[in-house]
Amino acid sequence: MDASSPATSVRPGAAQAADIPHRWRNLAVLSGVSVVDNTEAGLINTVFPTLAAALRLNSGHLGLIAALGKIASVPAGPFWVWLAGRIGRRATLTATTVTGGLFGLAAGFSQNFVQLLICCTLMSAAVIGSSPITMAVIADSFPDEQRARANGIFFGTLQVAGIVLGPVMAAFVGLEDGWRWALWTLGGVCIGAGLLVVALYKDPDIGAAEEQLADLAAEERPKAKVTVASVIGLFRIPTYTVMMLSRLLSGHLLIIIFGVQFLVSERGISNSTAILVALPFGIGYSVATLGAGFLLPRIDRLMPSRGRVLVLQLAQILFGVIAFFGTQFRYESIGVYALFWALLGACQGLNPPVNRPIVAAVVLPELRGQAYAIWLTVFETIAWALFSLLAGALAATIGIQGVFLWVLVILMIVNGLLLSILYVTYPRDTGRVGETLDFRRQQALSN
Repeated sequence: MDASSPATSVRPGAAQAADIPHRWRNLAVLSGVSVVDNTEAGLINTVFPTLAAALRLNSGHLGLIAALGKIASVPAGPFWVWLAGRIGRRATLTATTVTGGLFGLAAGFSQNFVQLLICCTLMSAAVIGSSPITMAVIADSFPDEQRARANGIFFGTLQVAGIVLGPVMAAFVGLEDGWRWALWTLGGVCIGAGLLVVALYKDPDIGAAEEQLADLAAEERPKAKVTVASVIGLFRIPTYTVMMLSRLLSGHLLIIIFGVQFLVSERGISNSTAILVALPFGIGYSVATLGAGFLLPRIDRLMPSRGRVLVLQLAQILFGVIAFFGTQFRYESIGVYALFWALLGACQGLNPPVNRPIVAAVVLPELRGQAYAIWLTVFETIAWALFSLLAGALAATIGIQGVFLWVLVILMIVNGLLLSILYVTYPRDTGRVGETLDFRRQQALSN
C-alpha cells in the first residue's frame, strides 16, 4: 500500500501518530518565528523604492541583493540542518532567528550599497535555516493525511501576518529614514522570536508521526544513519528529482522580488500605494492555502496518489495564464491589479499544502531535513538567484513587463507540463517508503 492511499486497516500506531504531544503549540511557535524571519528577509523588496532613492540605487542593485542573499543560503541551509542533528532542532532554530535579527539590525545602519549588501546577505544566510527544519518538524508532528492541513495553516498564517504587516511597512516608508526604522524594528522582534522558541517549543522525535513507528518508544524506532551517500541518494528518488527540477522552473518566485517594483516603475504607482495594492496577493494566497489544506484529504480519497499531483500541476499552469493577463496589459484602475494579484496569490498558495506533503511522503523520516534543505535552500535558491540576476539585468533593456512574460507566463506553463511525470513516479515512491517503514517496524518488534 502506498503512503498516500486510504488505509485498508488501522495500523497499531495510528492513534499515537494522530496525536503527537505539543504539536499544535509547536506549530504556533514555528509559525510566529517564520512570520518574523520571512518579513525581515523580504523587507528590502518592500521598501526598496524608498531605500533606492536614499542610497541612489536601481533595479539592478535589488536583483544583486536578492541574488547574493539566496546564493549565501545554498550552503547555509544544509549547514543549519546538519547543526540541528548535532545540537538539537530547538537550539538551532533559536540560533538562526537570533543571528538573523542581529544582521537585520546592522543592515539598518548601512551608509552605502556595499554595507547594505553584506548585512542583507548574512541575514538571509541566517534566517534560511528555520525553513527546512520547520518543514521536517511538521512532517514529524502530523501523519500523512494531516500534513496538508498543517502546512495550510502554517503558510496561511504567514500570509495573514503579511497582510497585517503590509500597512505597517507602508507607514515606515512614509517616515524619514523609514527603511532604517523598519529594519531596526524587525531585527529586534526577530531576536525576541528566537527567545520564544527556547521557552515554548518542544521537539518531537524524528519519525514520531509515522503510523508504523508511532506506538514504539523513541529509542526503539530504527533509523538509518544520515550520511553524505544517503543524502546524495535522494536524487535516486524519481519524484524528488522531478520536484527539484520543478523548483528550478518556479518562475512565480519573481513576483515576490519585483512585484512592487513592477507596479512602481512600469505602471507609475507610488511605493506606498503599490504595497497596499499587492496586499490582495496575500489574501488570495491565504484563502487558497487554508482551503487546499482542508480539501486535499478529500481529493486524496477521490484520486488516491494522484490528486495531489493534479492540484500541483493546475496551480502552475493557472498561474502562468493569470500572469499573462495581469502583467502584459495596462489597466487604469488599481482595483484591476488588485484582482489579478489576488488570483496570482491564490495559485501560488495552492503549492505549500501539496508540495511539502509530496516530498515528505517519498523521503524517509531521517532524511527529510536534508531533503527540504536541498529543495528549499539549494534548488529554490539557485532559481531565486538566477531569476533575480537575469531579471535585474534584463529589466534595463526589455523592462520588467518583458521579463514577467518569459518567467511568470511561459516558464510556469512549462513547469506545469513537467509535473505530469509525477502521475507515474509518485505512487511508486510512496509505496517504497511505506514498505521500508513496515520493515523497520518488524525489525523493532523482533528485537
